[in-house]
Amino acid sequence: MAMWIQAQQLQGEALHQMQALYGQHFPIEVRHYLAQWIESQLWDSVELDNPAEEAKAKRLLDNLVAELQRKAQLQGGEDGFLLKIKLGHYASQLKSTYDRCPLELVRCIKHILHSEQRLVQEATNASCGTGGQAMDTLSQRHQQINQAFEELRLATQETENELRKLQHSQEYFIIQYQENLRIQAQLSSLSSLPPAERTQRETTLQSKRATVEAWLTREASTLQKYRLDLSEQHQKTLGLLRKQQTLILDEELIQWKRRQQLAGNGGPHEGGLDVLQSWCEKLADLIWQNRQQIRRCEHLTQQLPLPGPMEELLSKLNSDITDIISALVTSTFIIEKQPPQVLKTQTKFAATVRLLVGGKLNVHMNPPQVKAIIVSEQQAKALLKNESTHSESSGEILNNNCVMEYHQATGTLSAHFRNMSLKRIKRSDRRGAESVTEEKFTVLFESQFSVGGNELVFHVKTLSLPVVVIVHGSQDNNATATVLWDNAFAEPGRVPFIVPDKVLWPQLCEALDMKYKAEMHSGRGLSEDNLVFLAQKAFTSSSNNPEDYHNMTISWAQFNRESLPGRNFTFWQWFDGVVELMKKHLKPHWNDGAILGFVNKQQAQDMLMSKPNGTFLLRFSDSEIGGITIAWVAENPNKPGERLVWNLLPYTTKDFSIRSLADRISDLNHLLFLYPDRPKDEVFAKYYTPPLCMYQQFLLLIISVHTSAKKPNLVEQT
Repeated sequence: MAMWIQAQQLQGEALHQMQALYGQHFPIEVRHYLAQWIESQLWDSVELDNPAEEAKAKRLLDNLVAELQRKAQLQGGEDGFLLKIKLGHYASQLKSTYDRCPLELVRCIKHILHSEQRLVQEATNASCGTGGQAMDTLSQRHQQINQAFEELRLATQETENELRKLQHSQEYFIIQYQENLRIQAQLSSLSSLPPAERTQRETTLQSKRATVEAWLTREASTLQKYRLDLSEQHQKTLGLLRKQQTLILDEELIQWKRRQQLAGNGGPHEGGLDVLQSWCEKLADLIWQNRQQIRRCEHLTQQLPLPGPMEELLSKLNSDITDIISALVTSTFIIEKQPPQVLKTQTKFAATVRLLVGGKLNVHMNPPQVKAIIVSEQQAKALLKNESTHSESSGEILNNNCVMEYHQATGTLSAHFRNMSLKRIKRSDRRGAESVTEEKFTVLFESQFSVGGNELVFHVKTLSLPVVVIVHGSQDNNATATVLWDNAFAEPGRVPFIVPDKVLWPQLCEALDMKYKAEMHSGRGLSEDNLVFLAQKAFTSSSNNPEDYHNMTISWAQFNRESLPGRNFTFWQWFDGVVELMKKHLKPHWNDGAILGFVNKQQAQDMLMSKPNGTFLLRFSDSEIGGITIAWVAENPNKPGERLVWNLLPYTTKDFSIRSLADRISDLNHLLFLYPDRPKDEVFAKYYTPPLCMYQQFLLLIISVHTSAKKPNLVEQT
């Protein structure tokens, strides 16, 4: 309800945009009378591209209709009679519209709620002037774009007015020209008259003809000047259109694509696509209006040819405006939902492509078909250089054709590939030490359609983010490393799919922190101490000073090609093992701050020796991928008075699938305080498994004995 109350306070253009969200597809009255109910539903939990979610969407539709009917029945008295009929009608209308496609109702309401939230947020930022420098910069940029659109609208309106004046002047000129021809015809017919009458009539007609011809000469010059002035105005408007289009396509859209790429590493959701679409639609509208004006100018010039350069000027303008709209259409054919970047053969996957100007240009009147094929890095390079006229494939994708659908509620034209599957892949010859998990492919989406009644035909293509193809789950770890490095360090406009071989350590830290926070679903990322630990591991260094690593570079080989000293795994394989372990079993403990994790054995000893006996900490294993160990301080049973730090052999995912970390800590009575001084039950009790019955205890004992038999040396002393 709070969102709707705020939305009703919008003013000016924002209020107009909010009202435009509603119509027959979803009446604004329904939003008003069911505001609290609508905002309390979990619309975002429905995956629109998953057909299995249709049952959930159907329940939401049925509940919406039932709520409307209940609201209608509550209306009483004379004033409520009409509202009762109206709400009942809306209930029937929504049921009829969405009963066969309930996911479209969810899509519609999600679009409305997200748009309202954006409009309210923008209005709040504008009114209070707060929200940080980044928000201020964003608002200024959006304001600059909106001001440019207003300037373009006025310029287009002005040329439209001038064009109408030109048309009226030319029509009057043609009338006078016809009058001149009529006078000439009358002069030619005077020969049949008597001499006296002929002379008198001839003098009058010649005087009239001289006057008309003089006017025609002056007016022809004026018309030519009007045409040249209008042509100059169109050139200026085209310059403004190019500038605005460059700002939107080469800056805003590229930034959106960059955010989309970083989202693949766990960055914030890209968002903002509806705003981009509204800008692109405004551009398309203005470009099309100017193109039609130029076409009308050409028609006027053909209708009344006059000496001068107009034909060449208009031809150049027509060519330029066609180039502008071609660039807009081809650049706004984008991938809204990327295919998975680690793609396993014989596994179902999905993707969504969208044409941002499709609705505005009425492309949906003859819905185009989109085809998806997988191509290699070399084939992608050739496509971008226009060295390849036809698209060769490096594999076979099943269910790779899809018709674009227009969603009236959101005004989007998109193709949802829901059941694609990579049947086979054709690999290229690998270079040097490159492995199959370093080879990059991309999914190419292409389509062809026409606008303006087949007036312009477009062949559009777009490439997905790089994809690494695997055939077995064991390759996932190394494939993810390739994807993470590419997403983090790719530069806009690069040749596919070139990335630097070396990057600064702080750059990699940023990428690792982004990935870690996303997997933990937590704001608690990697601290400076954690990053120093990782630097020590990556560079085999003992320095504890973060400054020592700021100017150091790490290569791809150090990241995931060369094994760490004395180990049979790489830096990335160790880090990814930690992430997988935490994600599957230990996420709550990390978010509680119970796991220090990134601490080596010597650091653990130094930290624990100053603490009371029974103090313990949890750290990630140096020797085993995806392992975590418990280190604690206790008396040496062989030397009274001497204290030692002991380390359990690492627990792994397999161990925690049998018994949780909290329960294992509960089992170990000699563990008393979590470092530095927190009683263990205070930290872990809420995660303990409730007491078991005797039979369950017996089964657990058998499992524990079986596990112990596999791990005879459970304790290692330091």
